[in-house]
Amino acid sequence: MGRFFHVLTSLICSFAIVGCTPVDEFPAPGSSVGSSVSTASAALSNSSADKAASIPRLRVEVLNQLFFDPSTFTQGLEVNEDGTLLISHGMYRQSGIYRRTLDGQVQESHRLADQYFGEGFTRVGSDVWMLTWKENTAFRLDAATLAVKETVSYPGEGWGLCSFEGDGQAQSMYMSDGTATLQERDPQTFALRRTVAVTAGGSPVTKLNELSCAPDGSLYANIFLTDEIVRIDPATGEVTGLIDASELRPEGASDPNAVLNGIAHIPETDHFYLSGKMWPTLYEVRFVPA
Repeated sequence: MGRFFHVLTSLICSFAIVGCTPVDEFPAPGSSVGSSVSTASAALSNSSADKAASIPRLRVEVLNQLFFDPSTFTQGLEVNEDGTLLISHGMYRQSGIYRRTLDGQVQESHRLADQYFGEGFTRVGSDVWMLTWKENTAFRLDAATLAVKETVSYPGEGWGLCSFEGDGQAQSMYMSDGTATLQERDPQTFALRRTVAVTAGGSPVTKLNELSCAPDGSLYANIFLTDEIVRIDPATGEVTGLIDASELRPEGASDPNAVLNGIAHIPETDHFYLSGKMWPTLYEVRFVPA
C-alpha cells in the first residue's frame, strides 16, 4: 500500500480547511511541517518580487519518446556509461531494481525482500546505493550483478538519492526524505556529512523526492505530487531554476500514484530522461526557457 495512502492523504489535505501532514513526511530537525511550503511556486509567491524574478522559469522540450513499462512503480532512474538504464521501483512485496536497454530488454534485476518498500538509488563507481522508504535501511549493491554487498541503517525516511563525481570517483552523495532538507552523505560509508535546507526566494521547498546530480554541479529534484522540478545549488540549498514538466503528464491517467518520478542526466549531453510512476513513456528532454 505504502505511497498509495500518502497520495490519498495528500489529496484529502489539499481540499481540507485545516492542514494535515502526509503520512510519509516528517519535519526536519528544528522545523515545522505545518509552516512549510509545499512547492517552489508557492515558495516564490511568499518571497519578494525581486527574489521571485531572479529564479529562471524553464520548461521541457521533448526530443524523443521511448517505451517505458507502465507496470513499474518508478522510484529512481539513472543512465549507465553504456547507455543502459538502471531503474528502481517500489511497493511492498514488489520492490527492486533492474537494468534494461533503451528498447526495453531487461538484463539484470534484484528483488528486495517483501518487508521493504524500495525508493531512490545512485551508482557510485562499481556499487549502487539504494534506499528504502520507512525501513531505515540502505543497500549497497554490486553495480554489475545487482547483488547485495552490504546494508546500513539511517534514521527517518528515504526518498531520493544522487551522487556527484570528481577525479574519476564519487565525491559526494545527496539524499532526500520528503522534507525541505537534503542530506549530504559519504558515498563510501553512507555516513551523514551535513544537511542542506532547500529554499526558493528564502522560503522552504518541501516534498523533495527523486534526485539527479548533473556534471555542472546542479542538483535536480522533482516535487512529489506536482509537475515541478527544481534545480538546486547543493552548496547553498538555493533553488536556481523552476521547471514546468506538466506537458508530460499522461492523458487520462486516473491512478493518483501516476505522478512524475524519475530524473536522469544523459552523460555528455545537456539532455535528461524523465518519466513517472506507471508511465508508459520515457521522455528525452532538454530544459529550455519558458
